[in-house]
Amino acid sequence: DDLLHDARATFDPVTARAAELLHRELDRFESLLTELLEISRFDAGAAELMIDEVDMVDLVTTEVRAQDALADSYRTTVVLDVPAQARIKADPRRVRRIISNLVSNAIEHGEGNDVVVTVRMGDDAVAVTVRDHGVGFSAVQAHQVFQRFWRADPSRQRTVGGSGLGLSIALEDAQLHGGWLNAWGRVGRGAQFRLTLPLAPGEPLSGSPLSAVPKDVEGSWPRS
Repeated sequence: DDLLHDARATFDPVTARAAELLHRELDRFESLLTELLEISRFDAGAAELMIDEVDMVDLVTTEVRAQDALADSYRTTVVLDVPAQARIKADPRRVRRIISNLVSNAIEHGEGNDVVVTVRMGDDAVAVTVRDHGVGFSAVQAHQVFQRFWRADPSRQRTVGGSGLGLSIALEDAQLHGGWLNAWGRVGRGAQFRLTLPLAPGEPLSGSPLSAVPKDVEGSWPRS
């Protein structure tokens, strides 16, 4: 597959397009297989954390910048609102996967509007919110988005991933740390996802430094 993809410029247009589609579909299949294997580890209780010291500001900034090409393709600006640093103990790979999933979803469903990524540090937790102003989803669907293979609109074309497992894996990763992953949405008003992690895995959480409800609509819903 890699040889065909690398050589596609030498093919006629029809063959080059077929090589491109084959490469893309194989990438998606590999991604789906990886996600299914990860789900099986969670179900078997075999998922483990590889703990290291993490600066959430650096991690989030790196993951946002990794989505620059995707953001450009959707004509979306991703705005960062972060402190100088926010150091915790966590599994960097799993936290990166959560942030990558949330940011790419926000870009894809944000209808070209700005996406705002915020990081805040509290006494016993760090929180990250990812807010888009796109299609959104209903209050009822906010409780369904973490279900495996769930789709708000099965007919809607997706260009990122598309397995329907990303958010369920993100929730499992958050809970493995003893953290929370919350979703807020309203149809036509966008969505916000909030990740809250303790300063070290398993430490108790008394609350989150950021509201689960976006600032621009916070007055209409209680803080949680």
